[in-house]
Formats: sequence, structure tokens, C-alpha cells
Amino acid sequence: MPAPTALLRNPEALAEDNAMTDVPQEGDVPLDIDATAEPAEPAQSASDEMQVDTEGRPHFAPAKDIPRILKVETRKVPVPPHRMTPLKASWTKIYPPLVEHLKLQVRMNIKNKVVELRNSRHTNDSGALQKGEDFIKAFTLGFDVDDAIALLRLDDLYIETFEIKDVKTLNGDHLGRAIGRIAGKDGKTKFAIENASRTRIVLADQKIHILGGFKNIHVAREAVVSLILGAPPGKVYGNLRTVASRMKERF
Repeated sequence: MPAPTALLRNPEALAEDNAMTDVPQEGDVPLDIDATAEPAEPAQSASDEMQVDTEGRPHFAPAKDIPRILKVETRKVPVPPHRMTPLKASWTKIYPPLVEHLKLQVRMNIKNKVVELRNSRHTNDSGALQKGEDFIKAFTLGFDVDDAIALLRLDDLYIETFEIKDVKTLNGDHLGRAIGRIAGKDGKTKFAIENASRTRIVLADQKIHILGGFKNIHVAREAVVSLILGAPPGKVYGNLRTVASRMKERF
């Protein structure tokens, strides 16, 4: 049977080993400390405790104001030549909503025939620049200023544009009669469609612009398409009355 390794070593080596074990080495854990014990958590201060009101809802401190990172952007809206005169005449009614309501910087560039919009550090709404551009575009398409202002105050309004040739290819007198059916005598048919569908319609030669909500635009477009295809105005009026009564029941 082989002898243990400790018996084969000389006494001087054993003495050196015993002396080395008495000196605490780096990484050693003292025997009087429980290594399995978890470190004690720091005591929570009274200010960190969650405050609860009388109804049991937590009360949090107000959030700190974080400075917004503003990127200055500029939009240029081209103005057609035939809308420059109305733009100059209505300018005193156009720029106050843009400056006071949206906090935008706006100017009319007569040389380049554009309206320039720019946000600033006073602009609070991130979508103000887009709303201002839609407002100017609506006016350049032929809508009244009071109708176009609704785009600034309501979020669910849109503008849809289509041409008569998109519905049916018409030329000459047939095209003129189709435009006449849409407008009606003294514009009565157009006004009836606008009042029934709660929209605004602009007839610009062969282009038709409709301003309103998504469902309202659909109702007005169906009536205009029916007139383009040759439906008599009386039938279109009847369909509008039915649709208008249904819309009132929903509201």
C-alpha cells in the first residue's frame, strides 16, 4: 500500500505550508463571516415611499419639463396665377389663423408666386406645418377661406380631387352638359349635394374638389359620379334624401 503524500514530505516543507496557511491570501473569505448571507438592502427613505391618496390611488410628483428638440422646416405652397388676386384680397383673413392659432411664420412671395411657411420655437403642435400647408392648398384649389379654416381646427377633414375623364370620357358638348348637370341652374344642384352630404364642392373646369369627412366625401362623390354618367337630377336628389336621413339617424 503506498504511503500518503504528507508522510513522504520532509518536516521543513510541512512547517512552511502551515505558516503560509496562517496568512490570509487575496480572495480568501474569513471564517467568521457567513458567505451565504445576502447583502443587506439600504434602508428606503421616507421620500421614496409611494404616496397614496384617500381613495387608494398613487400620487406621483409632476414630470419635469424636457426641452423639445426643434428642427426648423420650411414649406412652399405654389399659387396658380388665377388665384393670386383672390389671395391678395383675402390675405388679411388667411394669415391670422396661421400666425395666432398654429404659431407659424408665413409670408407671401409675389415674385415666385408661392406662400412660404416656417415653424419656430413658438410652435407647439408638431403637425402645425402640415395643417398650414393643407389650409393654403385648399384656398388655392378654390375653397372659401371660412371653409378652408376648418382644416386647421378639425383633424378628420380631407380633400379629394378627381376629373370627369376619370369617370367617363366626354368631349365637346357632352363634357359641357356633364358639368352643367353637376352645377345645376344657378348652382342649385351643387348646393343640394353640399347640404345633404355636409361637404364643400369646387368645380374647376374638368376637375372636381370635395372637402369633408371620409364618409361624407363618399356620399358626395357618388352623387357627382351619377350626374356625370347621365342620371337625371331628380333621381340623384331622391338618393341624397335617403342617405341624408340615414346619416341623421346615426348621429
